Amino acid sequence: MEKAKIYSFLKRVVTSLVLLAVVLGCLYAGPLYVLLLALTVGAAFAWEWAQMVPSVRGAFFAVLYLLVTAAAVFTGPSWTYLAFLIVGSALALYKARGEARRNLLVLGVFYVSLGIGSITWLYLTVGPNGILWFMLAVWGMDIGGMIVGCSLKGPKLAPKISPNKTWSGLIGGILLAVCLGNLYCWYAGAGAHLLYYGLLAAAIAVVAQIGDLVESQIKRSLNLKDSSDLIPGHGGVFDRIDGLVFAAPLFYVLFRYFLILI
Repeated sequence: MEKAKIYSFLKRVVTSLVLLAVVLGCLYAGPLYVLLLALTVGAAFAWEWAQMVPSVRGAFFAVLYLLVTAAAVFTGPSWTYLAFLIVGSALALYKARGEARRNLLVLGVFYVSLGIGSITWLYLTVGPNGILWFMLAVWGMDIGGMIVGCSLKGPKLAPKISPNKTWSGLIGGILLAVCLGNLYCWYAGAGAHLLYYGLLAAAIAVVAQIGDLVESQIKRSLNLKDSSDLIPGHGGVFDRIDGLVFAAPLFYVLFRYFLILI
């Protein structure tokens, strides 16, 4: 049993390092690589959503999600994407008639395309350093929540949705998100504005945690533990980017119209 746990942990760590190297490489290689990475992740996410939700037209929905996501990635927050979104949701609503999970099949059009698209829009708005800081806040929430929550346990955060989530994990995740975000700011030469970035990192962490809970509720309603087994040691793509795709739309709007990176 101990060997199995060690192997599982090592597999998770190695996979995380490989994924981190790919993400960092694409972020600093240029926009085209970021867009191609987003489309690749979006294709996996589209496939996952289509196979998570029971449907006799799974292949159709996977292709539909991917097409709308491609529009979001390559046309940006434009009228073209809006047209794809409206037509795609109408097609999903029509094709899902009679399906037991019609609402989730339609929701997939918005969740996949807007989530993946917003990450690329945020990248184009704040640049590679800004998007990396954003991701560090989300990753800090995930890592801190897992480590502190498993170590301290305590009162449950949302026992009916995700029995393993605790208030201690939430606090630990927020603290690590703030620490990682501020360390990166200090490294990047923005040490004079740590309070500002710390508060933003905390807000990102909270929204990302809500995204995690939303994904847990979706999986619980479908009686699933993981969204898939695409990523060794981690489950599925949705399991790994649930916080990112939930937080990115909100913070894209905030950084595009209301907030600044000092």
